[in-house]
Amino acid sequence: AAVAEGADLLSAIRERDVLLHHPYQSFDPVVEFIRRAAADPDVVAIKQTVYRTGVNSVLMESLIDAARRGKEVTVVVELMARFDEEANINWADRLEQEGAQVVYGVFGLKTHAKLALILRREAGAKGHSRLVPYAHLGTGNYHPRTARQYTDFGLMTADPDICHDVNEVFLHITSLAKAARMRRLLLAPFTMHRRVLEMIRRETRHAREGRPARIVAKMNALTEDGVIRALVQASQAGVEIDLIVRGACALRPGVPGYSDNIRVRSILGRFLEHHRIWCFENDGAKDVWLASADWMGRNLFRRIEVAFPVLDPVAKRRVVEEGLKACLADNRDAWLLDAGGRWTRSR
Repeated sequence: AAVAEGADLLSAIRERDVLLHHPYQSFDPVVEFIRRAAADPDVVAIKQTVYRTGVNSVLMESLIDAARRGKEVTVVVELMARFDEEANINWADRLEQEGAQVVYGVFGLKTHAKLALILRREAGAKGHSRLVPYAHLGTGNYHPRTARQYTDFGLMTADPDICHDVNEVFLHITSLAKAARMRRLLLAPFTMHRRVLEMIRRETRHAREGRPARIVAKMNALTEDGVIRALVQASQAGVEIDLIVRGACALRPGVPGYSDNIRVRSILGRFLEHHRIWCFENDGAKDVWLASADWMGRNLFRRIEVAFPVLDPVAKRRVVEEGLKACLADNRDAWLLDAGGRWTRSR
């Protein structure tokens, strides 16, 4: 309802965070977010990462339009996005021709984060003009076709700390300046791995102290040694762990005396399960994160990746209900991994 057709999108985002669950909810508000920014005379800058966009992209046409109108447009294009290399090169050429700043990421690191930021000139309380940021962060690509086939979450927010961090990520990528201290976001390859381990170890500590401790996480793949060791230690301390891993999983669940409290399932249903969600019980406070990254070495150490907290209580509840509980309750499209490494269909 907050992003109904014709609604003032930015005032809805100012009021509260807007969470979109694709493909169950339309991708159109994300397209509108950029399209309206391009046409809005008060928007002075638009920044966006481009990993997959496709050949026909309203989003990319909007960025070209914004550059033509004299706005400061910064686009981080990943040329090594498999199957989309040619389309990305063509879009990059067109953007540069219109005067946009096109950056091809950081050498040696694939840019996999899904981020967009607009800076808008607005009147402050005392009538002075100020720049107000609005951000979109997602678990999926800015690609209208995959948004109809992949399950992903997108968050539109005006939270000052999150917007500050998104801007810092863009500054880091475009200027190679050292990434400043993040207020809210986790940024790979700098802070994400360490913080994930810290949050798993916090659950381990809580379990040993007899406090509520649980981890539910969803991703495409789980293969990173350090994370797997931390999860096994958490299980041995009594942390209940449910993992929804669509693809490769290098952790054997339910091994007696080793990973008794870990369960692993994979959902193979109508849509490609693509969102990365991490939920840590944190003694009842429940920390919920959305991310572009799997728990794999390449994502945590060799890519620019972002994980962002879901702070709005309504959005947080929705992520848990729609993104995690629905998958854990599935008894038709779920496959369960046993201690011997075999997958059996849930009944």
